Amino acid sequence: MKPAAFDYYRPHTRREAIERLVEAGEDARVVAGGQSLMAVLNMRLSQPRALIDIAAIDELRYIERRDGYLAIGAATTQAELLEYASLTDDVPLLAEALPWVGHFQTRNRGTVCGSIAHADPSAELPLCLATLGGEVVLETRRGKTRRVAGRDFFQGVLTTDRRADELITEVRFPLKRERHVYRFQEVAMRHGDFAIVALAAAIGESEIHFGVGGVADRPVVRRLSRDDDLAEALNILAWSLDAQDDAHASAAYRRHLVREMGRRLIAAETTEEEAADVYPQW
Repeated sequence: MKPAAFDYYRPHTRREAIERLVEAGEDARVVAGGQSLMAVLNMRLSQPRALIDIAAIDELRYIERRDGYLAIGAATTQAELLEYASLTDDVPLLAEALPWVGHFQTRNRGTVCGSIAHADPSAELPLCLATLGGEVVLETRRGKTRRVAGRDFFQGVLTTDRRADELITEVRFPLKRERHVYRFQEVAMRHGDFAIVALAAAIGESEIHFGVGGVADRPVVRRLSRDDDLAEALNILAWSLDAQDDAHASAAYRRHLVREMGRRLIAAETTEEEAADVYPQW
């Protein structure tokens, strides 16, 4: 299929992009890499009146290490972030998760902020943002900015807290904390496909921030104590996610993955190479 007709704008400044966004209101969509949005447009699941392409805005293409977090501009591609020299030292969870994001062809075009804005519940980057306690920066025409915690930004399937007159200009991932270990794992039909279940963990000395993607309608993060019975805590979490059967996996299988893969991930019993054998498809 082909998308419905729309007006196309390619601004070269963030101010111009926001002006166009305000003019079009609810009927506008922002595109950078287009790896997720164009599929939605082609299926006519979304029919915006205006498409605002921010890929040419150089001031939104940056990766900056600031006080306590790594700031990533809205035009920065996933490939650029993956190639960032100190990513493993600064935000190791991202370094682990990014190779699972699509394929190298899509990472060359897809943007970090675009994945956050799309809010697919199976996507890796929203899961990492929520698990680490990162935030999204939004800007209005008057130059005012609003910061929204990652866990609050995602409202449901492909639904976020962004308002019609706001542009996502940056996402912020907290830097690695001392005496913390970060791990990521997912199960998909093929590497690069949408995750059936994706798990992220920030493991500290006394507590664990444990994130689950691909099961609920948004990334879900729970704080687990080192004193908890891990098997029981993961079982309670698995049942709280309201997993559903679909064409890819049953609800029971997804709950099994949360329990078993979560236990192995936290205990570091499973490597990426072993995952296909440990978690066979239903």
